[in-house]
Amino acid sequence: MGQELRSFEDLEAWQAARSIVNEVYVLCREDPALARDFGLCSQVQRAAVSIMSNLAEGFERLHVQEKIQFYSIARGSCGEVRSLLYVVADNYPNSADRGNRLKDLVSQAGRLISGLIRSTQDRKKK
Repeated sequence: MGQELRSFEDLEAWQAARSIVNEVYVLCREDPALARDFGLCSQVQRAAVSIMSNLAEGFERLHVQEKIQFYSIARGSCGEVRSLLYVVADNYPNSADRGNRLKDLVSQAGRLISGLIRSTQDRKKK
């Protein structure tokens, strides 16, 4: 059996989300043209932070259905970040490669969150 998770910081999905947040902030700083697009940068940053925050909040909830709800919101925020990264790639060619690599990380985090949801649902059934 896997090791016991004592805090949200132990969640692999949360660790991945933290990396995504850091990468998104770097992305929005590196390209001067993108950095001036305050609306887009703000939206993708908030969506990335939402992944991380909802995983933490879900972990801290006591009721299984609440946990699943917050994990589902985090999963939805992964979709939002990926979608916004297409906007970055389409409009800021200098950031397209980094944005595409970041999309892969977000997809991976989404898969981790899906696994977390499944395992939480399985615990509910027991």
